[in-house]
Amino acid sequence: MKAFYAEEQKRHDPKAFLSSGAPQPNPEKPERVERLLAGARSAGLTIERPKEYGLGPIAAVHTPEYLDFLEHIFERWQRIEGASAEVIPNIHPIARNGSYPASAVGQAGYHMADTACPISAETWNSALSSAWSAVEAAEAVMAGAASAYALCRPPGHHAFADVAGGFCFINNSAVAAQVLRRSAARVAILDVDLHHGNGTQGIFYARPDVLTVSLHADPVRFYPFFWGHADERGEGAGLGYNLNLPLPRKSGDEAFLEALATAFRRIVAFAPEALVVALGLDAFEGDPFGGLSVTTPGFSRIGEAIAGLGLPTVIVQEGGYLCDALGDNLTAFLTGFGGKQR
Repeated sequence: MKAFYAEEQKRHDPKAFLSSGAPQPNPEKPERVERLLAGARSAGLTIERPKEYGLGPIAAVHTPEYLDFLEHIFERWQRIEGASAEVIPNIHPIARNGSYPASAVGQAGYHMADTACPISAETWNSALSSAWSAVEAAEAVMAGAASAYALCRPPGHHAFADVAGGFCFINNSAVAAQVLRRSAARVAILDVDLHHGNGTQGIFYARPDVLTVSLHADPVRFYPFFWGHADERGEGAGLGYNLNLPLPRKSGDEAFLEALATAFRRIVAFAPEALVVALGLDAFEGDPFGGLSVTTPGFSRIGEAIAGLGLPTVIVQEGGYLCDALGDNLTAFLTGFGGKQR
């Protein structure tokens, strides 16, 4: 299996975010890349640099208003007297069907859901390269590869069509799924991150051609709080094409695999021609966010189970934060997936 990654993805280096109202060091650090690269290599993957695909594949899932904001907001922010070193919102609309603000401060509030995704001088290019890694992996699968891994950092699954949030700017999993749709009539996205993939759900919520399934810690007391509940099934033409499987806090391997079997039944019933796996490793028992309790061997079992679906698969990296086992958890998933696939 090939892996795709560009060095520019490492340059985004957010400094802080608010957690329960208190400033904390931002956990989405560039060092994650080194741990994940080591894990991919230990699983026998070769690392390749993606081509530059421009905005086309990204604009297929994100609004032009939002992409223009992401590209230019840092430069505009620097012209504000007394502004913070990074773009961080301090005001949000209570509804999004009104007028569009002209000010940088107003647009930051409109396009940024929380304080976890500060924008610096390097953020736009890092996010672009991250998305291109997902595009390259999808292109490889469309060209005949059984699977490919996109080492996407910054991650993407909390980004909506026009909103950043939860460390995410461009929704790499959604971008990959939309690329796959060029040759696949139906694509499923299976999100196994600790946190619900609310942005991915939002992008495809009214569409019947992309099934979204997410396993995650129950959001009733956990980020992203407002999405990820079991009664969210899609809307309009997409009604019945979204499945959320929230898990009680500290659920371990067996509970996760049981929920995964439920996810598989829905995916098989959808009969997709390709699969995107939004791979979060933060469900690990030792992850700093501490929401679930999947073990390192558990990730191998998860990978093996997903490979058993027998679908052309793009694996897109989402969460998984700095801990000693981060690289080992990726190795476990990829070797489990690859062993079953063979």
